[in-house]
Amino acid sequence: MYKTTMIRLCIIALLLLFIGQTMYGQVWQAKWIAAVDGKDTVNAWFAFRKDIEIANVPKAAVAKIAVDSKYWLWVNGEMVVFEGGLKRGPNPYDTYYDEVDIAPYLQKGRNTVAVKLWFFGKDGFSHKNSGQAGLLFDCVAEGVSLVSDSSWRAEPLRTYQTAPPPLPNYRLPESSIGYDARLEQADWKDPNQMEEMPNAIEIGSAGILPWNKLVRRPIPLWKDFGLKNYVGNLKTYQQRGDTILCQLPYNAQFTPYLRVKARAGQKIVMMTDNYVHYNGSDDNIRAEYITKEGVQEYESLGWLNGHWMYYIIPEGVEVLDLKYRETGYDTEFAGSFSSSDDFLNKLWEKARRTLYITMRDTYMDCPDRERAQWTGDAVLEAEEAFYALDTASHALARKWLYELIGWQREDSSLYAPVPAGNWDKELPDQVLASIGYYGIWTYYLHTGDLQALEDLYPAIQRYLALWEKEESGLVKIREGGWLWGDWGDNKDMLPIFNLWYYLALKGSQLMAGELGLQEDEAKHAQAMRLFAHSFNQRFWNGKAYRDPQYTGKTDDRVHALAVVSGVADSSKSPAIMDVFATEEHASPYMEKYVYEAMYQMGFPEEANVRHEKRFSMMVNNEYFSTLFEGWGIGGEGFGGGTVNHAWSGGGLTILSSYLCGIRPLEPGYKTFLVAPQLGAITQASAAVASVRGMIKASFNRNQDTLNMELTVPEGATAILQLPAGKHREVIVNGNQHDFDRHPQIHLPHGNWFVKSITD
Repeated sequence: MYKTTMIRLCIIALLLLFIGQTMYGQVWQAKWIAAVDGKDTVNAWFAFRKDIEIANVPKAAVAKIAVDSKYWLWVNGEMVVFEGGLKRGPNPYDTYYDEVDIAPYLQKGRNTVAVKLWFFGKDGFSHKNSGQAGLLFDCVAEGVSLVSDSSWRAEPLRTYQTAPPPLPNYRLPESSIGYDARLEQADWKDPNQMEEMPNAIEIGSAGILPWNKLVRRPIPLWKDFGLKNYVGNLKTYQQRGDTILCQLPYNAQFTPYLRVKARAGQKIVMMTDNYVHYNGSDDNIRAEYITKEGVQEYESLGWLNGHWMYYIIPEGVEVLDLKYRETGYDTEFAGSFSSSDDFLNKLWEKARRTLYITMRDTYMDCPDRERAQWTGDAVLEAEEAFYALDTASHALARKWLYELIGWQREDSSLYAPVPAGNWDKELPDQVLASIGYYGIWTYYLHTGDLQALEDLYPAIQRYLALWEKEESGLVKIREGGWLWGDWGDNKDMLPIFNLWYYLALKGSQLMAGELGLQEDEAKHAQAMRLFAHSFNQRFWNGKAYRDPQYTGKTDDRVHALAVVSGVADSSKSPAIMDVFATEEHASPYMEKYVYEAMYQMGFPEEANVRHEKRFSMMVNNEYFSTLFEGWGIGGEGFGGGTVNHAWSGGGLTILSSYLCGIRPLEPGYKTFLVAPQLGAITQASAAVASVRGMIKASFNRNQDTLNMELTVPEGATAILQLPAGKHREVIVNGNQHDFDRHPQIHLPHGNWFVKSITD
């Protein structure tokens, strides 16, 4: 038995080695290497160094770098990468690698490459621990062969330690970093110093356990905003006893920096207001620093977030400088929205700020308590990004979808958050949202990424097949690992789950059509027709949608999903509006769909009134630049009450896509709709950074005239749909338009001015 097992393990190892050596048509020459000591220690840090002679600098020298978990790279003493590496992984087994062109940093003659590696050493809701710290560095170019092997030097960085309790909660794979400057080695990064360091040990070739297949990083390296002063300067920072309070311009992902003069052995503690006060009801991450003698500087490399940074400074320490370095996903704030309503403007901007702080290795629910890719959150975040950011953000949505499917279990079930090492519970409603109309199909509409449909469609069908159907075409509740539905009370679960299932069917029907799968398309369409008839027959009682077995208050969530799915026809709109006027049970997560439903039914003014009523406390709060998880903070919120939850920013999407009316009709914005619904708004404008170029639309209205300006990018056609009402005269770029015969105005590439005069 033992012999048979060993033979199987050898075969598996050889297969993994072959895969690792040949993936993407590459041959990996490097070896996985590690330091002799501490390679499986929680929160371990390591130094790696290689000196190499180069006769001539090549035009390009792309290094492929893989680690568990994070790394910092210097070449010839110059910082090249600030926090490389992605949390594991694309699936439960494999590991991401980065590609970095180091040619601009190389020089003729002697070169020094230095890598600092941070090994988390534990699982979390956003990372699966490999169990082994390791570095793979493979750079082969003309005249350059720089590959990790036993000729590299490596040693643990014993200055790095784990800060004492309270430890971060179990959801976080990161530890609170402690640093004892008294234990500093000589500057091993300095090319002018040749510190004695032990040789690294070789663990094996690319493709071996525990890192397995290497998958190229699908998102950009982080944007580094550089070291900056906090708001104000050192003289104006607030001081309370032994604590200096430094304000950030907004809630940011950042690493704190200090420069002090001190005697050895004094402890400085660094933490944010999101650690001290607004922690989501659980312990998060802070940093600690033990001084050495004299003038010294230090930057804690584990990123924090918050609006205020607290430095607790012991007596006798002279503070010379305090700074912060913001880093984040490499995208631009390219989209925009403005209107005559100050509340809506502030909502849109806070939603974008909240979105950005929940983007990094993955879409996150929050940047402090969990940093986890809950897939229902990602549905909303990805759609917000299409309107608020540039197209570089699309890669994070693609990564989310591929990871969701990459972690599919053998029984075809899907779960989230992933990546994860200590969570495996299926949330059926969030999964359905992700694989359906609002998830992958909306991603496809905005990006035109047909390859994603081809790659992911089969696994989606396997998951849908797990749902148990009745003869009526409706589905039974699938409990999965967590029967959630939403935060809050009065959840009418059976119709909620059925409507999410219908939206998943709708997404599959549309995907099948794009993929040319005619039988699947017809099968899904037939199932949808049967479903819609059965749903209305079973749950509509003439005044509202309710499960006959449900005894709670009428659920506004159900009605929102019925409208946006298309299951509810327009004859039900007055009754549904009565529900929205009297029932407010949806959390901020589901309130986006209520907002959208009201716009779809043609009630923009009422939609804005309800949204402002529900979100006014968090939008109008002057302290926070971000939106909350629930309607309040901490115990007044849901799920711990974090203060930075991008699922609350769904209103951003609605303002751009419905109030200003910019929505793709064909994949990749080949054709897009501009159908403004202004309600009581007299002025509005929006810009969308689409895959075809920048789309701009603005609307100004007085008593009888609506002026519209529209920019259509090359390769796209806009269909302008004027608001409801009697349009006496329509003028397009100075020419009369016969609106009665052509109520939709087709506008090709160019700049357009449209004036409508109404009775």
